[in-house]
Amino acid sequence: MRPGPVPSSDYSLIGSRDRARLDQVPTTSDLERMLRTSALRVTRPRVAVLSVVHDHPHADTDSITDAARQEFGDVSHQAVYDVLRTLTDVGLVRRIQPTGSVARYEARVGDNHHHVVCRSCGAISDVDCAVGESPCLTASADAGYEIDEAEVIYWGRCPECAQPSDRQQETRKGPT
Repeated sequence: MRPGPVPSSDYSLIGSRDRARLDQVPTTSDLERMLRTSALRVTRPRVAVLSVVHDHPHADTDSITDAARQEFGDVSHQAVYDVLRTLTDVGLVRRIQPTGSVARYEARVGDNHHHVVCRSCGAISDVDCAVGESPCLTASADAGYEIDEAEVIYWGRCPECAQPSDRQQETRKGPT
């Protein structure tokens, strides 16, 4: 299913405008090893979904289902939901849900990174934590809770949406 061996188990991420990408894509045997290490049985739907989440960071369930079907054949929608819940529960996948968005999934876990979301087009990008360790924010009052994590989502406009369109530039210049 996945060609070529990965020289190391370092799956570091490189940023891009609309999603993070792995600079080394895990092979099928890497994905199977991840499942086994998490005490999960290796099944075709689990390998398919984990593969797609690695290939398509910040994808929603429908996109994951479509990609899994294209790459691996028939995978039911319910199986994808069940697998995503299981992978999230064991920490192989992270679920994020920015306000006004459906749930999104990514394979970048365990590094306390955050997200920036474009208010105009909805693009999501990873943002490394400025502090590094969890929690990176201190609550003004903890109400007796033992706080171990802060979920940070930055909002703004991506570079493409922040660029004025030709029409906006013409309007600013006035008629010629």
